[in-house]
Amino acid sequence: MERPAAPYDPAERDPAGTRLTITSPEQMRELGRRLAKLLRAGDLVMLSGELGAGKTTLTRGLGEGLGVRGAVTSPTFVIARVHPSLGDGPPLVHVDAYRLGGGLDEMEDLDLDVSLPDSVIVVEWGEGKVEELTEDRLQIVIHRAVGDTTDEVRHLTLTGLGERWADAGLETLTA
Repeated sequence: MERPAAPYDPAERDPAGTRLTITSPEQMRELGRRLAKLLRAGDLVMLSGELGAGKTTLTRGLGEGLGVRGAVTSPTFVIARVHPSLGDGPPLVHVDAYRLGGGLDEMEDLDLDVSLPDSVIVVEWGEGKVEELTEDRLQIVIHRAVGDTTDEVRHLTLTGLGERWADAGLETLTA
């Protein structure tokens, strides 16, 4: 399954989104830790970006910020992992839809609709597959240089969709 990489054009991507530039994997994890403070049970976060863009690194930071059990690693081959909370926060459901083809029908066995009200669900490669779960979601597009490069710079656009994200405070992440 081939994933075309769209050229990065901030003006075209999401004009209303919050834009960030990250220059290291540690900054990506720290962004995840800070973003976790804005998340609550029932939130759906969709991550997209080229292979190696930092989707799992961001999710690892989310897991740390949410205080969940277990190491957050890429669920590419198991498709989904549930990380229960170590405290009173919501569990983190981490899904990698890379190997899944069609829309929500193919993901139905994961019971994401059942998990969503009580969990924070993060879906990598979820475009065209999980939007039907809820109108309220956070979409994060991560762009990186492709090809033979050691460039660690990532450009992110965070776009909150729906009433839940109208005043969620995404702009505080740029500070």
